[in-house]
Amino acid sequence: MIPDTTAIPEPMKALLGLFETDLADLKFPDIDATVLADAARRVLSAADRVAEAKAALEAAESALQVEQEGLLQKGQRALAYARVFAEESPALMEKLQLIALPRSSRRASRQEPSTGGAEVVPVRRRGRPPKVKAEAPNLFEEAVARAQSA
Repeated sequence: MIPDTTAIPEPMKALLGLFETDLADLKFPDIDATVLADAARRVLSAADRVAEAKAALEAAESALQVEQEGLLQKGQRALAYARVFAEESPALMEKLQLIALPRSSRRASRQEPSTGGAEVVPVRRRGRPPKVKAEAPNLFEEAVARAQSA
C-alpha cells in the first residue's frame, strides 16, 4: 500500500494499487508489481530527503536572519559612536553621513543573540516603575449630568 503523499500523483497511486491487487500476478519483461513498488519506495525516500533538506534550509535561513539582525544592531551602535567621535573631524563626519543603515526589525536589547539554543531571558528595566496616573474627571460630562438633573 502506498502512503498518502504528494510525491506520487493520484493516477500513479491508482495504477500501483491495481498492480498490488487485480494485476498482482501480471508480469511483463521489465515491469511487475515488485518493480513498481520498489520505484515508488525510492520516490518516497527521495521525497523524505527533500523534506529534510527544506527543513534544514529553513533553519539555516532563520539562523542567518538572527545573525544579520545582530550585525545590523552592532553596526548601528558603531555608526552612532563613530559619529560622536567624528564631531570634530568634518572629513570623517562627511564619510559617515554617506552610510545609511536600515532600521532594525526588532527592538534593540542588551543581549547578544543566542546561538546555543539556550532560553532567552528578557532584560529587566532599571529604576522605578512608572506611576499610574489616576484618570482625570471629565468636567464636560459632569456639567451635562448636572444640567440634565436640574
